[in-house]
Parts: sequence; C-alpha cells; structure tokens
Amino acid sequence: MKDTFDIIVIGAGHAGSEAAAAAARMGSEVLLITLDMTKIAQMSCNPAMGGIAKGQIIREIDALGGLSGIVTDRTMIQFRMLNKSKGPAMWSPRAQNDRLKFSYEWRMQLEKIQNLFFWQDHVKQLIIENNTVKGVITSLGVKFFAKAVIITAGTFLNGIIHIGSTQLRGGRMGDPAAIGLSQQLAQMGIETGRMKTGTPPRLDGRTINFSVLAEQKGDNPPGKFSFDPESKMILPERSCWITYTNKQTHQELEKGFKFSPLFNGTIKGIGPRYCPSIEDKLVTFPDRDQHQLFLEPEGTETVEYYLNGFSSSLPLEVQVKALHKIPGLEKVEIFRPAYAIEYDFFQPTQLYHTLESKHIHKLFFAGQVNGTTGYEEAAAQGIMAGINAHLIINNEAPIILGRDQAYIGVLIDDLVTKGVDEPYRMFTSRAEFRILLRQDNADQRLTPLGHKLRLIDDRRFGYFEKKYKHIDSLIRFLKETSISPDVINPLLKKKNTTPINQSVKLERILLRPQITLDDLMSAFEPLKEKTNEVDLDRDEVLQSVEIQIKYENYIEREKLIAEKIKKLEHIPLPRDFDYNKINSLSTEAKQKLNKIKPKNIAQASRIPGVSPSDINNLLIFLGR
Repeated sequence: MKDTFDIIVIGAGHAGSEAAAAAARMGSEVLLITLDMTKIAQMSCNPAMGGIAKGQIIREIDALGGLSGIVTDRTMIQFRMLNKSKGPAMWSPRAQNDRLKFSYEWRMQLEKIQNLFFWQDHVKQLIIENNTVKGVITSLGVKFFAKAVIITAGTFLNGIIHIGSTQLRGGRMGDPAAIGLSQQLAQMGIETGRMKTGTPPRLDGRTINFSVLAEQKGDNPPGKFSFDPESKMILPERSCWITYTNKQTHQELEKGFKFSPLFNGTIKGIGPRYCPSIEDKLVTFPDRDQHQLFLEPEGTETVEYYLNGFSSSLPLEVQVKALHKIPGLEKVEIFRPAYAIEYDFFQPTQLYHTLESKHIHKLFFAGQVNGTTGYEEAAAQGIMAGINAHLIINNEAPIILGRDQAYIGVLIDDLVTKGVDEPYRMFTSRAEFRILLRQDNADQRLTPLGHKLRLIDDRRFGYFEKKYKHIDSLIRFLKETSISPDVINPLLKKKNTTPINQSVKLERILLRPQITLDDLMSAFEPLKEKTNEVDLDRDEVLQSVEIQIKYENYIEREKLIAEKIKKLEHIPLPRDFDYNKINSLSTEAKQKLNKIKPKNIAQASRIPGVSPSDINNLLIFLGR
C-alpha cells in the first residue's frame, strides 16, 4: 500500500475537498483522509451555498478553478440573487441545494482527479521532526508520510454535542469526534481555544401545513455560480417557505432556559454573533414579538426540511412544544432535534498569509479550525491552502491575494492579522473595496491567475478571453457612438428624465439611473445589432457592460485608493524584529507587533491596537 505522498489533507469537508482538489490538479500526489467517505463535503448545517458576501466567495473560488461553484450548480434546486434593490457591489448569489446529491457530486468530482488518493480513518497524531511536519499516524496505527500536511478538521476536534443536559461526543450528529490531534498541537505551543455553533431541527414535510405559509420561489430564469459555460442548473426547482415565531413560541422556549447549556455555563465555547440560536435571539431582542423562519427543502426527493433561524441547544421536549406554537408547524414531526456543538480551534494569528503555521514548517490550517463559520469561508481557505502547499513544497513563490483583489484576500488577511474572538463570518462591509470585488467580475480578477496555476483549463480560459473581448467591444461602442435627440427623446420622456437637445454618446444616456441597457437597445437598433454579436452567455456580458459604464467613476476612485494602500505593502518589516527596541511605539503596539510579526506596513496598520501614530513611528524608524 502506498504510504508516501506530496501532501496529506486531514478532513474532507468543504475546506479539505477544495484543498485536495487544488493541490492534486496542480500536480501534487495528495492523500485525503476522512472519517466517512460517504460524507465528503457534507452540508452539516443548512442545505445552501452563497448569500451575502459568501456568494462572492464561491464565484471567486470558481474563477480560480475551484470546484464549489460547479458542484453547487449541478445540485441546485433554487437560485436567488440577493440585494438586487441595492448597488451591484452588494449583489450576492445564493442557492438551495440537494444535500445528498451535493456530497455525492463532490465525491464524483474528486474521484476524477488522477493524483488524488483516499483513506477512511481518523488522524490521531502528526509526525514532526525538527519542527517540520513529516506525516500522520491514524487510529488504525497506519503511518503516512508527506512533504506537507493540511488540517481541515472542521468541528470534529474534541467535538461535544449539546441537547439540553444531554451531551454526546461528536463532530456532528451521528459522527464521532476527533481526539488527540489538538492536544498534541497544544503541547507544542499552538494556541487552542473553544468555539460553539449550532443547527436547527429537521422537520417532516408531510406534517407541515404549507397552506398558511408564505412561498418563496427562486429567480426565473435561475442564475448560476460557475463561470464555466457548460455549468448550469439541472435539477427541478423547489420553493422555500416563510413563517414566524410568536409570543406563545417564546413562552415555551423560555420555560427551558434553566436547562439550557448555553445559559447555565455548560457551554464554554464562543458562539457565532451573526447566526445566533433562537434562545439567544429572545435574550438579545426581548421586545421582539416574532422572529422570521425559513423552511428550506433538503432535496428533490425527500420530505425533510431545514428550519433556518431556529438553531437551539434546548432540551428536546422544549423544542417540540415551541415548534407546535409556530403557524404551519402545529402538528409537525421532527426527524432530528436542534443541537449545539463545541469544538477546538486554533488562533489564526499563528499563521502566515499562506495559511502555513508559524510554529511548524509545512503544516497548514484551513476552515473552521481557524475560527471561521460557513461552508464558503472554509472552501476559500481550503483552495488557498492547497495552492500554497503545492507551491511551497516545489520551492515556488506562494500566492497571497490582496484585499483589493478578492474577498478571499480580505478573509485571510483578517484572520492572520486580527485573529478571532468569535466565529468569523464574511460580510460585504468587511471589504474596503466592495465595488472592485463584485460577484460579476470575479473571473476578470482571478481567472488569469487560475489559468497560470493550471486550475483553469485552456477551454475555459478561451471562453474567458472571448467574453471580455465582447465586453470591451460593447463598452467602446457605447463610448464612441452618438445618438440623436429624435431617436432617444421618446424613451427619455417615457422614463421621466430630461430630453437632450443635441446628439450625445450612448454612454452619457446609460449613466442616467432611469435608463438601462435594455432600454437603450429597444430604442437604438444599431446597439441591438451590436449586442446580437455576443454568442455566449449574453445576459452575463450585458450585465457586466452596464455595471462598468454606470459605476466607472466609483470603480476608478477605489482603484486609486487601493494603489495608494498598496505602496505601504512594498515597505517590508523584518520577520524576526523585536519591536520593544522602538521606544516611541505604544506598549500595546509593541505587544501586538511582536505577536503577529506583520510582513509589511500595510498589514501592521490593520492590527487592532496599532494606531496611526505607531505606523508613523515605524515609518520614521525605517527611514521613510
């Protein structure tokens, strides 16, 4: 049996699957070790991908050549573009997925990769020599050796499940916890903490009264995540449904508060601020009479529903009584209760931007073990860990995405620079350059890099080049072609916007908020003929053209700001420098700088507790 590989990936969740796929497709021989091969990339919580900022991340992963977008499209049962009432920087794609088919599709995608091998087992220990990882030892006593190891263990490290006073050891319901690995790392000086997350009950759809619920359908026609022209939705669409808690629901829940491990001190881990349990909501918002809940279908061929918004660690009987007070759920039966889970994580300030450990060479961490929450954040870390592990073991320069280049860059920089004191979730508000990091232009930002890394094949790259030739050609046409008052004024009057007195460029008309590209095409036949030349995803091309024209000034302004900040990234800081030597720095700045060891002035400026005055003093010290 083969026992030596280039890279070993521990855990086959969203982070592990992307890491293994990326490294293997780049040419490394990769071993993916998982507790259960039937649950690869399992959707442990909600059966959905994307959402606010998370949808942008999935598009970025796809643009780099990752697989999350393709798998999402192939197993999607509903698609919605969120925030369409706001500017395009806020538009975020979201999909409901068939949970079982999502995991199955991921496994099929991974098994197609020639250099990727699998082993079903539990890693209990790392093999470390001279502060460098050399391999792993499993619970079966098998030793595997590698040049690099990536830990993507999710919620499994010392996982404990809580349902009222009942405690079960596990990484999720029905799966065992992983014991041993985090203890070894803690003994080696790696800072370890505990976090908590939760999941709602799963409901029997046959016992739900849908007639009193509000139906939520997907977009028609549905969009997609992957930029690959061959990727599309192939499963039948399913609706989601909306209901609300009420005072009676809250009264039933409050009866169980004294038994809640969240309130009686049993749970020590820190929970997610932006995905709180239902009991958390009642305490945080005591004046709210109701909370919105979403019933999300688990697939095309099952009656199981996920009750989004009702995570809990309350006793089973309390959960059931509270559910029966919710409109539409008066007679509902459940397949499994809500529960909370505590698990170990490692403070990500102990990592370089490559996601390699600062303490143990060639050891990488990705996903929830770094204190994040969500499939999307995990997958983003996974693909970057896989890429960089391959590059580093082959003595090539690693890839570090900038904050103006990708939400993935913002995510990783936040983690390694600021650390976490609660589960980290990505939001559009975390990015300084949201108008640059739109979901529609992720391929423009990242696909050339994905092609260079051999994660985007020539077929897809050819499509990408053709797409942007169409976009550039249409933008030139709009900037260079004039339209006369007699042609355009009927449309302008109809749209209640000021008519023109002389011919102007089409671009000037499109800049008006009342006018869309479709409006212009309907009024000006040469433009319509020009758009008919687009022989690929026409809607995607036209959307990109309209956004680039309407928001050109904002885009250019953000680019200028980003360039100014980038200049600070060219001012390096010594990796092993003792900041106590600079007397003009504040005590807090010295402590934070010595702990994090920023690689440049730009990263130093983002560390909490390091003031602009401290940055000025650093620049003076460096002779700047």
